Amino acid sequence: MHLQTRKLPGLLLASLAIMGLTLQANAQSAAPEKEDPEMKIYRATATKINDLIHTKLDVRFDYAKRYLYGKAWISLKPHFYPTDSLTLDAKGMDVKSVSLVQTSGASTIKFPSEAMLKAARTTPLQFDYDDQQIRVKLNKTYKNNEPYTVYVEYTAKPDEAKVEGSAAITDAKGLYFINPDGKDPKKPIQIWTQGETESSSVWFPTIDRTNQKTTSEISMTVEKKYVTLSNGKLVSQKPNADGTRTDTWRMDLPHAPYLFMMAVGEFSIVKDSWRGKEVNYYVEKAYAPHAKAIFGNTPEMMTFFSKLLGYDYPWVKYSQIIVRDYVSGAMENTTATIHGDFLQKTDRELLDDDDRLGESVIAHELFHHWFGDLATAESWSNLTMNESFADYSEYLWFEHKFGKDAADEHGYTAMNNYMESAEYQGDRHLVRFHYHNKEDMFDAVSYQKGGRILHMLRNYLGDEAFFKGLNLYLRENAFKATEAHQLRLAMEEVTGQDLNWFFNQWYFGEGYPSLDISYDYNEAGKAKVTVEQKGDKVFDLPFAIDVYAGGKKERHQVRLSEKKATFTFPLGGKADFVNVDADKVLIAKKTDRRDLSTYIFQYKNAPNYLDRREAIEACIKQQTSNAGARETLIAALKDKYEGLRVLAISGLKIESSDIQAAALPVLKELATKDAYSPVRAAALKQLGKLKDAQYMPLFEAALKDRSYMVEGTALNAIAELDVKKAYQLAKIMEKDAKGLLNSGIANVYAKNGDVSDVPFFSAKLQESTGQEKIGAAIMYLNILAMVDDTPTVTKGIDEVVDVVTGFNNNWVNNYIMNLLGPIAKKKQEKAAASSGELRNALNSQADYILKAAAKIKESSKEE
Repeated sequence: MHLQTRKLPGLLLASLAIMGLTLQANAQSAAPEKEDPEMKIYRATATKINDLIHTKLDVRFDYAKRYLYGKAWISLKPHFYPTDSLTLDAKGMDVKSVSLVQTSGASTIKFPSEAMLKAARTTPLQFDYDDQQIRVKLNKTYKNNEPYTVYVEYTAKPDEAKVEGSAAITDAKGLYFINPDGKDPKKPIQIWTQGETESSSVWFPTIDRTNQKTTSEISMTVEKKYVTLSNGKLVSQKPNADGTRTDTWRMDLPHAPYLFMMAVGEFSIVKDSWRGKEVNYYVEKAYAPHAKAIFGNTPEMMTFFSKLLGYDYPWVKYSQIIVRDYVSGAMENTTATIHGDFLQKTDRELLDDDDRLGESVIAHELFHHWFGDLATAESWSNLTMNESFADYSEYLWFEHKFGKDAADEHGYTAMNNYMESAEYQGDRHLVRFHYHNKEDMFDAVSYQKGGRILHMLRNYLGDEAFFKGLNLYLRENAFKATEAHQLRLAMEEVTGQDLNWFFNQWYFGEGYPSLDISYDYNEAGKAKVTVEQKGDKVFDLPFAIDVYAGGKKERHQVRLSEKKATFTFPLGGKADFVNVDADKVLIAKKTDRRDLSTYIFQYKNAPNYLDRREAIEACIKQQTSNAGARETLIAALKDKYEGLRVLAISGLKIESSDIQAAALPVLKELATKDAYSPVRAAALKQLGKLKDAQYMPLFEAALKDRSYMVEGTALNAIAELDVKKAYQLAKIMEKDAKGLLNSGIANVYAKNGDVSDVPFFSAKLQESTGQEKIGAAIMYLNILAMVDDTPTVTKGIDEVVDVVTGFNNNWVNNYIMNLLGPIAKKKQEKAAASSGELRNALNSQADYILKAAAKIKESSKEE
């Protein structure tokens, strides 16, 4: 599972940067939790009474009622102890009958033919159903060597089921009918499913637990015009007399019920392959020409991960499908990953994917096919065994495909996301057996912190041992349910080391160290570093220290296992720089007490992305007062890594004459020639701040750039010089506005403040999906702050509130609330300077906006 809002801050800031806006919302400290009885419950792994063996489903759909009519043949056996009963999860269904199935010669039906089913004898079984579970009285007591099959006929009613979503997965009804009546001309008719966490049992009866595994066969009867997708291989397509078609998908390797999936719709299938296996991309027809641009690296990923793990991709095929209105980011259904439509972009839009979101999501879901689908977390308490690995796969892929700088930037963002979350929500154990709701496990601890922990473990053990350990873990736990101790045991077997200290600290403990680091280079022939852990908890931290002296670098492996320690290194001369945590792998906050000269040296000599980033950030702060800092920052404008070029450009205080003299020639070159569109856009933005007419030709030329981000930034720069000209250009460019060009146009329209342009913002809000809706909502607020027409303002505020409250995310709620306050204040100030009807209208609007903020706040409490 890839969380929909994980990267939301970065996406918002990118669009707001073009608009010239700054979010004023501040992270809030986590409020003390009230006594919650749910937190006292030990969340044990589900007891296995019966084991699933095989699940056969035959389903058809009622679009008008949003029902699924289903038949299920479920083969099971007692796990160990004899039993005469069976409990199946089945949420919100009409259960018509439950029967025992007996075929001649065998009691277990696996991949049965139609003839076998017709010949089978069925015996009705007694059952009770409470709208959540079917409790079945079997015909006898079965031993664990006696398989049996039950048949259930049922109607699934997902829209009527009593289920609740969460911030991570916004709905839990399992089966989704998208635009089933076709009334929305801008939206395709689709059906798709979402099983995680325990929502598969909304559309078929099963034992909906992660520690169950079953083979499967799913037959879907659909209109002939529709394409279907499910787990495993498409083994038959049968035309029916009524004009429908029945597609049967068979999965002959066992997988957990939450990984079952179906999708139905008018998709284009763009075909690829890997070692003779089908690799297909399902997209809306308009995006078929762009499918290879979106997904084309998938076969290379499969090769890379297979080689890295020493374990080939184990499944029969790999398909990826993009659907509308998806309830999270993406989901790793076995052999058939579902992606939200934020991934559905044209090749031009992909130019501006500066954080490579698409690549990270594709890698994340693919890696789950080893960690999650093959070896599956035995309970939600052990979600790290799925999600931490998938999170770390993004780093591994970036390192392989885009270089270590790109990977380290991705890891840096992940670390910051986790630390911000820990400050805002409080920290938690990585493996935790006490939680309010299983959905709470889908957080920055299970994802980003877990990924960073794996990176630390890799660094500590070394690549060869780490990946050999992963191979052993996969080989020993394939098609099984696992917990963190099995990873520890695999790593211990490979390395011969006791790793309880590491797992107790990072998997079964919480928090991270805050390090205060001070230096003494003054004593002849020595360099000293003192590292102190702040706070009560003392961590055991092995890390590297690199000492630079006399043109050489010497590495020292140290271990901090007490509250404060001083490390002394003998030298032949004076140290130039001492680099603590030289590999930049520790999950820690650092207060580094050193002077600017060491940062300047660090930029020129230390190799890693974070070394150079730290130096650039230090030089940004002193660029106007220190010539060395200025020189370093100007050098960083041409850093080998594009992300650091953007950082250096964005940090320039371009209003300084000293900065201008050194930077302008470089900025002009970067704005026109850099291969990376975010670099070109950042350079254009800085030049635009000068409001200098000599750059108008450069801005106009940039309007022909293939990058929407560059176009939007150039349009903003033109607006700083001539808003009327920019407005006329925006009207022309609106016809082909996607991505961040929309933000540029929106900013021009907001500057103009004409009520006639408001429909553009409303349309963009309605057209956007997923994360993009939040950016569209912020753009909408920007124009609503400028116009005076009360019906337009109230309608727009209502539309924004509907979007925000539907997002079910406190982070989003807080940001929007903090934007609404200043807008209301602006209306009040304008009202104070006005009179008559306008004054009354503006005050009325301010009141309405404040009430909207209160409504959003109330929705946050309800969560």
